[in-house]
Amino acid sequence: MQNAKRISLFFILVLLTPLLQAASLPDFKQLVKDASPAVVNISTVQKDKEGNNAFGMTPFQGPNGEEIPEIFRHFFRMPDMDRDQPKRMPQSLGSGFIISSDGYVLTNHHVVDGAERVIVRLTDRRELEARVIGSDKRSDVALLKVDAEDLPTVDLGDSDRLEVGEWVLAIGSPFGFDSTVTAGIVSAKKRALGSETYVPFIQTDVAINPGNSGGPLFNLDGEVVGINSQIYTRSGGFMGLSFAIPIDVAMNVADQLKEKGFVTRGWLGVVIQDVNKDLAESFGLDKPAGALVAKVLPESPAEKGGLKEGDVILQFNGQAVNLSSDLPHLVGGVKPGKSARLSVMRDGRKRSLSVKIGELPTTDALAQSPAKPKQSDNNRLNVVVTELDEERRTKWNLSSGVVVQQVKKGPAADAGLMVGDVITMLNGQRIDSSRRFEQVVRELPNGRSVPMRIVRRGSPLFIPLKAEG
Repeated sequence: MQNAKRISLFFILVLLTPLLQAASLPDFKQLVKDASPAVVNISTVQKDKEGNNAFGMTPFQGPNGEEIPEIFRHFFRMPDMDRDQPKRMPQSLGSGFIISSDGYVLTNHHVVDGAERVIVRLTDRRELEARVIGSDKRSDVALLKVDAEDLPTVDLGDSDRLEVGEWVLAIGSPFGFDSTVTAGIVSAKKRALGSETYVPFIQTDVAINPGNSGGPLFNLDGEVVGINSQIYTRSGGFMGLSFAIPIDVAMNVADQLKEKGFVTRGWLGVVIQDVNKDLAESFGLDKPAGALVAKVLPESPAEKGGLKEGDVILQFNGQAVNLSSDLPHLVGGVKPGKSARLSVMRDGRKRSLSVKIGELPTTDALAQSPAKPKQSDNNRLNVVVTELDEERRTKWNLSSGVVVQQVKKGPAADAGLMVGDVITMLNGQRIDSSRRFEQVVRELPNGRSVPMRIVRRGSPLFIPLKAEG
């Protein structure tokens, strides 16, 4: 009898479980009814670009110009359905949303980039030609204006309050299907993608496809918390990794575009890299954290504020810098001319610095050029070095260092040192000649990682070196 009751209870639970699970899922119906009228379809007419693929996109490139097959893609263009249509003027599709009743619309920069005409289609089927008030490539945000009044608008939320695991919903026009709704959760926050380091992306598993680009991402309160911008894909379609621009970032950009037509950002003037386990040990850190300063640009705010190569930035204005990718968007959010407080690790000790933030230049490229070594010397690391030649000194803006001519089997090779690298610092000591290099090498501790700063093809970075014997 007792067993029969247990079996009956078991089957009741089995039957009720799906119902209980369904009851616990959010109901999006009212949210969609309220928010959909303010979501628009955006089509553009623009000149064709050579090398574009079926989605109108050039291959994604890494920091050294290499093509990366598993790409982060912007996604707004549709494949040419009409083969007879002139290639010079293809149609492209994206999404957007109305932020003010007098006709201001937010979308992505890449949706309207290079457009000759921009058409905004409302849910009531009206089509209005839009003016591009401003567009910012670094954040991938564009502000449009249509001539209309009393338009439906979205409610704006606070993306900083988003939590991982929270439900979110997207509305857009994937493949031209207007007002398509998809839902998922926040997978992660403050993601840095490729070179787009001025946006701390929201990662979600919301199904996003070509045409969703520029559309809104909502929380359960019906507030916009992000702009759907990119996907991670191998096939060109959705694979469970979608990325949105936080609405706080987007509105800061939009306000600047509306006020002056362009965006200004804070600038520190450093080249940084992540800190791995060995580098953390070599710099006296308890764990891998912070942004390691590999280069301080001449006449930059960093140089004027006392930052040095080899400093590890641990905090910026009281906010922790766990990864090097955390720093750019923190600096970029500071108004140029304002001072910022930095906590850095230098020579095994924490220091506080105050730096007056500058304005981010429009271009900040480092020259790269190969050169041949002139003379060399040997040492205990099994590496042959040469004095720094004038060509590298000028092209890479170097004041000192030695050039690696040959790397034999040993500690240097194990550390990843390569022929052509310029060693500028070793174990915190500046290297200004091969003689100085030999002296520092002789004094290296055994069996403990020490930092070595090098310049490789014009780009500075630190590598951990562990000398034995």
